[in-house]
Amino acid sequence: MEDDTINKVKHVLNDWNPLGENASKIEDLNEYETEAIDILFYIDLEITTKRPVEVKKQIQKYVKEILEEAFNIDLTNEECRLPAEKIYQILF
Repeated sequence: MEDDTINKVKHVLNDWNPLGENASKIEDLNEYETEAIDILFYIDLEITTKRPVEVKKQIQKYVKEILEEAFNIDLTNEECRLPAEKIYQILF
């Protein structure tokens, strides 16, 4: 995983900031770097066997699941659609 790709995905998550004002309460948030790495890890496992539409849906799923689990928040698929699209564009 390249640092540049991690930084771009981290930037997408940081701009979106699904935690909102609560982000300042997370001591080790590190601008969503851990979550960016986790998302990229899971995407890397999937992209070689899927079509682009399936990859986009999978990225959206990973964004939603990883952030919900990491921060104990509830996100809708729609809330995760735009960040997932941006991550897809970074990777492809």
